[in-house]
Amino acid sequence: MKMEIEVLFWTLLLLPAAGGAVSASLGNRRLMLGVLIASVAAWSAAVAAACARVGELGSVEAASSWLRLDALSAWHLAVMALICLLSTCYARVYFGEEMDRGGFPARQARQFCLLWGGTLSAMTLVLVSNNLGIMWVGVESTTLLTAFLICLHLSKPSIEATWKYILICSVGVGFAFMGTLLMAVSAKGTALSPEEALLWTRLWEGAAKLDPVWAKAGFIFLAVGYGTKAGLAPMHNWLPDAHSQAPAPVSAIFSGFMLNAALYCVMRHVPVLEAVPGCEGFATGLLRGFGILSILVAAVFIVFQHDLKRLLAYHSVEHMGIIALGLGLGGLGTFAALFHTVNHSVCKTLSFFAAGRLGQMYGTHDMAGMRGAMKVSPLWGAGIFGSILALIGVAPFALFMSEFLLLKAAIDSGSAVSAVLFLAGGAVVFMAALGHAIPLAWGGGEQRAGRRAGVLEAVLVVLPMAILLGLGIWMPDMLEAAISQAAGVVGGVRAFGLAGAQGGAR
Repeated sequence: MKMEIEVLFWTLLLLPAAGGAVSASLGNRRLMLGVLIASVAAWSAAVAAACARVGELGSVEAASSWLRLDALSAWHLAVMALICLLSTCYARVYFGEEMDRGGFPARQARQFCLLWGGTLSAMTLVLVSNNLGIMWVGVESTTLLTAFLICLHLSKPSIEATWKYILICSVGVGFAFMGTLLMAVSAKGTALSPEEALLWTRLWEGAAKLDPVWAKAGFIFLAVGYGTKAGLAPMHNWLPDAHSQAPAPVSAIFSGFMLNAALYCVMRHVPVLEAVPGCEGFATGLLRGFGILSILVAAVFIVFQHDLKRLLAYHSVEHMGIIALGLGLGGLGTFAALFHTVNHSVCKTLSFFAAGRLGQMYGTHDMAGMRGAMKVSPLWGAGIFGSILALIGVAPFALFMSEFLLLKAAIDSGSAVSAVLFLAGGAVVFMAALGHAIPLAWGGGEQRAGRRAGVLEAVLVVLPMAILLGLGIWMPDMLEAAISQAAGVVGGVRAFGLAGAQGGAR
C-alpha cells in the first residue's frame, strides 16, 4: 500500500511534464497536441485514483510526509483535472484553426507543449505539498512557466503583459516567501525542528504554541503575496493584461485554475492561524476585507470594459473576491466558497473558450466589433452568452446557488455590512455585464459567414454548460460530502455536517 501511494504521488507530479516533453519531441504539430491530450487524460485518471484513496483513508502521505493529500487538496486536484483536460482538448481546436490558416509553427507548438506540461506539474506540486516551502516553490514555478505562455504569440502588447506579469507576481511571491519564513519563525517556542516548522501538519498540530505576533505578520505577507497571484484587489493589476494577451487556452487555465491554486495556499494557512491563541478571527477578517474590495473594484471596471477578454478577466477578480469572502465568513460560507470554486472554474473556462473561438472568427476581441455572435456561430455565441449569464449569477446556474449560500452565510453570521456590499457589487456587475452580453450575442453587427462547429467543439460547450445547469438544480450526495470534508479542513464545517444548512438554503 505504501509503495503504491508513493508511485501515485510521483505519477501525479511527473506525468504532465513528461507528456509535454514527449509531445514536443514529435515532428507533426497535430500529433503533438493529440499526444498531449492523451497524457493529460492519463494524468486525470491518476488524479481520480488519488482522490479515491483520500476518500477511503482520509489522507495519504509520501516522501517522509513532505507530500500529502487530504480532502481539501484532493478537491482542488479534482477541479484542476477537469479544467486542464477540457483546456487541453480545446487547445487542439484553437491551435488547429491557426494551423489551418498557416500559423502555429512547429517551434511554437513545441514551446506550448513543454510549458503546458510543466505548468500542470507545477500546479500539482502546489496541491500535494505538505511542506509550505515546497508549496511556495510550486507557485513560483507556475509564474516562470506561464509567463512564456502569455507571449506565445510574440507582439508588443503580449511582451508588455508578460513583463508586467513577471514583475508584479514575482514581487507578490516574494511577499509569500517572507510570510512562509515568518510562519516558521512563529514556531520558535515549540519543540518543532526547523524542518518540521515548515510542515503544515506539524504547524496545525502545534498551533496552540505558536507566537501570535509572528503568526499574524506571516499571514499578512502570505495573504498579500499569494493574493497577488490569485488576482485579489488591489494586487490584481497584472491580470487583465495577461488574460487579454495570452492565447485562449492559456487564459482558460489561468482563470479556470491557476488563480485557485494561489488562493488554495492562503486557505492552507487559515486553520493554523485561527487555532493560534490571540489570533482568532484575524485571518477570516482579512479575507473578508480582500473579498469585498475585490468585488467592488471589479464591478467598477466591468462597467467600462470594451475588450471581451479583459471583461472576463475582471470577472475573475470579482469571483476570486467572492471565494475569499466566503472563506472569511466561515461555516456555511466556507462550503459556499469551495462550491463556488468549481462553479467559477467551469464557467470561466467555457467563457474563454468561446471568447477565443469568436475572436478567431471576428479577428478582434473588441465587443463593438463582435456583435451578433449568435448569427456567426450559434454554438460559440450560445457559449459566451450562457457563460456570462452564469457569471452574473442568473438562476438556475450553479453560481447562483453558491452565491445564494454565501449570502445566507453572511446573514446567518450577522455580517450585515458584508451582505450589503456583496449585493451592491453584484447588482452593478449584473447590470453592466448584461449590457455587454445582449448586444454581443444578439446585436446587429457586420454580416459574416456562419461557422459550422465540429463535434469536439460541441462537447466543449455542451459539457461545461450541462455541469453548470446540473449543479444549479441538484447536488449529488457524493459531491456535497466531498465539499463538506474539504471545508472541514479549512475549519468551516465538519465532514457531512452541512446537510441541514444547505437544505435550509434551498
